[in-house]
Formats: sequence, structure tokens, C-alpha cells
Amino acid sequence: MAPAVTLFDIDGTLMRGSGPHHRQSLVEAVRRVTRLETTTENVPVAGMLDRKILEEMLRNAGASARLMRRVMPQLVIQAQREYLRHHPSCLRRAVCPGVRAAVRKLRRRGIPMGLVTGNFSRIGWKKLELAGLKQFFRFGSFAEQAEERSSLVRIAMEKARQHGWIVEHKRIWLIGDHPNDVAAAHANGIRVLAVATGLVSRSELEASRPDLVLDHLRDFHPEMLFPA
Repeated sequence: MAPAVTLFDIDGTLMRGSGPHHRQSLVEAVRRVTRLETTTENVPVAGMLDRKILEEMLRNAGASARLMRRVMPQLVIQAQREYLRHHPSCLRRAVCPGVRAAVRKLRRRGIPMGLVTGNFSRIGWKKLELAGLKQFFRFGSFAEQAEERSSLVRIAMEKARQHGWIVEHKRIWLIGDHPNDVAAAHANGIRVLAVATGLVSRSELEASRPDLVLDHLRDFHPEMLFPA
């Protein structure tokens, strides 16, 4: 039995400024599967799941709900293929301040770490590999597994239970950078640390009522979440 579990969002929390490749993979996937020309412009991608971003792109391009339902399974597969073909060469410089030290401290405490991310799985794991962070994370829940972020948190919690790492909600924390992360944690009865390293200001994060707010993870210590 582990002492606790910590769940992390990726974009804006573990890394920021990872380049246009992710968005381009979504655009190219739509082009190859439907022949529609789309864009992520005017789509509020922060805090959104990749599946929802694709839906907005298609809707803005005039696609019908029926078409979206029919092609979505293909788009999920194709978007991941596109990213793996055209990903950046390295994302080590995109890692947010304090992240490396934070995950090392948690690992030294024997606290398993997982992912709750709006990325599709192969995109999320590839980003972590390129950033030199993949070895810190044992499991995750990803955009193709649920329609809402709160459901992804529930999936990650169930995976942690299946591994025998947790038995109590109070020993689980989610670390994210967006009010959607905060809402998803609250919906599942777990605690949440919000970090202002994404596109949302600290004041906006505070308004969403997380249990703890930091400007960045340079100020992070595991004792903040899990007192000895």
C-alpha cells in the first residue's frame, strides 16, 4: 500500500510551450479522414479534451453531428499517428518551473504518480518521453477514455485502487493548471493543487476554490499535500 497517490495534468502543469505539433496533428487528422479544412483558432483549447477540441473544429467547419459521431473513432487514431510522425525533437525546455524537483521528491516519498490529461494517450506519453518525465509516471487516463475530465479522474482513481495503492479519497491529490481540473477533482471528492503555470491567472484559479494554489512548483514540497 502506497502512502498516497498524486495525479498530474500535462499541458500547463508539467509543461508549457510544447510547440504547434499537437494542434497540427488534430488538423491533419481531420483533413485525412474527412477532407475538411479546419483550424484550432477560436477554439478555447485550454482545459479541453482532445476529443472535444476535434468536435469544435468539425462543428466550426460545418460538419453534422452524425458525421462527427461516425468519424470520431478514426480521428482519435489518426491524430495520434500524426503526432508520432511529426512531433518535436525534444521538449525538455518546455518543462514548467519546479516540475523535475517536485516529481523527484514525490518518488523519494514512495508516492505513485499518474496522469489525468486531455491529451490522447499516445500523444501524452510521447510528450512526457520527449520532456524526460515519462519514467516518473506509472499510469494515466486520457482523452479517448471519457467525454469529461471528471470521468478521467474517476478512471485514474480506479486504476490506482486496482494496483492497491489507495483506499481513501483523502490520500489522493490532483495537480492542474485550469479551473476544469479543480472542478474534476471536486466532482470526485479529492483534493486539488492549482498551479498558475498555464494560461489561467492565479486569481482565476483561486476563484475556482482549489485546496491549494501555487505560482509554480518551485515552491512545492510533498508535505504540503501529505504531512508526515
